[in-house]
Amino acid sequence: MAKSSSPKKPLKNNPLSSPTPPPDPNLLPASAKTSPKLKASLKKAADLGTKLQVAPVTTPPVEKVIVPAPETPVTAKKKAVKITLTSPEPKPKKETKKTPVAKAKKTPPSAAESPTAAKRLLFITAECTPLAQTGGLGDAVAGLTKALVHRGHDVRIVMPLYSRIDRVRYGITFSRTCCVHFGRGEEVWVGIYEGKLDGQVPIWFIDYERYFGRHEIYSGDEDAYRFGVLSKAALQICKDADWIPHVAHVHDWMTAIAAVFLKTWDRVLSPLSNTASVLTIHNIGYQGKFDPSVLSFYGFGGDYLTPDKFEDFQGINLLKAGIQYADVVTTVSPNYANEIKGPIGGMGLGLYLNDRGDRVSGILNGVDTSVWNPAIDTFLPARYSRDNLAGKAECKRILQERFGLTVDPKIPIFAVISRFAPQKGFDLMRGSLPQALRDMVMQVVVLGTGDAFTEHFFRWLTEANPGRANAHIGFSPEISHLIEAGSDFFIMPSIYEPCGLNQMYSSLYGTLPIVRATGGLDDTVENYDESTGTGTGFKFWEISGRALYYTIGWAVATWYDRPQHYAAMQQQGMARDFTWEASAQQYEHVYENAISYRASL
Repeated sequence: MAKSSSPKKPLKNNPLSSPTPPPDPNLLPASAKTSPKLKASLKKAADLGTKLQVAPVTTPPVEKVIVPAPETPVTAKKKAVKITLTSPEPKPKKETKKTPVAKAKKTPPSAAESPTAAKRLLFITAECTPLAQTGGLGDAVAGLTKALVHRGHDVRIVMPLYSRIDRVRYGITFSRTCCVHFGRGEEVWVGIYEGKLDGQVPIWFIDYERYFGRHEIYSGDEDAYRFGVLSKAALQICKDADWIPHVAHVHDWMTAIAAVFLKTWDRVLSPLSNTASVLTIHNIGYQGKFDPSVLSFYGFGGDYLTPDKFEDFQGINLLKAGIQYADVVTTVSPNYANEIKGPIGGMGLGLYLNDRGDRVSGILNGVDTSVWNPAIDTFLPARYSRDNLAGKAECKRILQERFGLTVDPKIPIFAVISRFAPQKGFDLMRGSLPQALRDMVMQVVVLGTGDAFTEHFFRWLTEANPGRANAHIGFSPEISHLIEAGSDFFIMPSIYEPCGLNQMYSSLYGTLPIVRATGGLDDTVENYDESTGTGTGFKFWEISGRALYYTIGWAVATWYDRPQHYAAMQQQGMARDFTWEASAQQYEHVYENAISYRASL
């Protein structure tokens, strides 16, 4: 690991970070003000006043990865995959000829069924873990579908057969072809492949070389056509297979158009006339805005280019259309559901979400505890549980060694695992972490990649704080699990966060999250109460590096001055129920409501 000594005196004009305001003892939590570890450093910082700034880069940024990736990355990736695909079951169409149950499948959905009655649920998605994933969408689809199958529902997933998906590895086999009709008299013939997610959830893969025979999941303006084919093909497959869903569950802008097709192409004289739709918004920041010329391909005329349908500043907005046409709209946390109805959180769609009234709700995402569980985690050098945390101490020691930090169990480790994007609050980290490392006895480990400016910042932070900070620029499942287990605190200061998963992973691994109180972060972290020692983490509200700095100081003070409170918070966090079971139960009621709304039209 390349090292360079950091300057002893703070210098001005640091190109990587704007000056951080001097610590204000009046803004620090009461407990932190009296902390022996902080008192002297805060006084010194106050004396320095506005002269206190982040030290500049004295050497060119180190371009190599600070912590090398595992020597056998392929093996690590295979170990991360807990979900496998097996050979497909017999085709649904053949089953209808053999058993009387097939006739029941053709029966139009009934609005009178109870929330616990088994239903046929179609998931149309661009992502599903472990096959294709860029974020939380893939995890949500995989976790929720498996939980619903466990609860007795008949669930099917439809997704593209991207070239990145290994057909042999996941046992994906060809089934049949399918003709999909579009506007302008166009016909698109696609291939249908079949497989199973974790041996439980059947998947229909759409094979269309022109649009899906590429490695990347998203690729620009052509996505309006690509995911239009996915959405309409998914509905056609159901009709061809005589498998008529009670509910089509669509996700984000990519498949929101399916909700529109159900209310237009399949509104009358169609086997899908009674199929309800549920649209889940995983991140309203991505809305699917395209040129209006694509409307004719979908089969819609100029009368659909209006603000109450597709139109958005003379273009089209696919997420907006989905919100207008879906029977029910959900998002991935209760607090985020409220935020997106506002003028800021809604990012231009708040007015339309408010118009849907009580048909918009938030259901918290869950955690796949077959993967994220310190008691059975195969990535960890030592496993542990709430009743025996000895393994966590061993993970901390190995984490310090692997990241080149001073090995000392008494020094708290603060972790960051994230894609480097502005949404995740990296401006706040640049305005707080350098000063926190100077003023407090702590260590920092980072795992992530993305924005080049942020990557350079963390390389510089490592060089400026040898033995106290280190960053792995990249991603590794093995390292991410080790960091969650070996760290004492997890920093997640998102500007906005629909749900978030790492703060839940951290709680289950006995690592206390430090979060900005927004979206799912506010829903999943209980703020520390010094008077009782209760809570599962530390919250702040102000969007500033200063607020994050003082919250880190609060956490450091708790670590050194009230270790009994820290231990109690660990126990409370590890006891939280973040499984998909609770979320699946809530979705059952959402599906029932959607069926009722559809039947009333």
